[in-house]
Amino acid sequence: MKSLAHALTFLLLAGCANPPPEIEVEPVGRGRAPAAQPEKTEYAGVVEAVREVEMEGERTGAAPMAGAVIGGAAGSSVGRGRGAAAGGAVGTVVGAVVGESVAQGAPRPALEITVRLDEGRVIAVTQPAGKESFKSGDRVRVVSDGHTARVIK
Repeated sequence: MKSLAHALTFLLLAGCANPPPEIEVEPVGRGRAPAAQPEKTEYAGVVEAVREVEMEGERTGAAPMAGAVIGGAAGSSVGRGRGAAAGGAVGTVVGAVVGESVAQGAPRPALEITVRLDEGRVIAVTQPAGKESFKSGDRVRVVSDGHTARVIK
């Protein structure tokens, strides 16, 4: 029965795994070009306001997977025989649920920076708080790839 718990844990984890990347064969003697990056546009401007906010934590899938492994191992150590197998299966599910809730409940400190661009538009960029500090009147650049933006000095 313990092997059943291990098999269930393995199947759960295998379902979370990413498929292996396709293998590309390169001709001998040729280098590989770096992956294409989206074009970035820079805008100059002045900081008008800065306020502290919180950003949602990123969802990577690592927390539920780690919770499932820990829960499965802990659950399978309870009892013997069928009890251990059932405990492992229940522990795996409960661990995954707890891991997901922990990942969602971890907001990160961030800054909402309002910038008046030299062209006249006013934009607000929310980014994780880092080592750089910003205050009203700072000259900055906003770097954007069309989907995301970041304020830098």
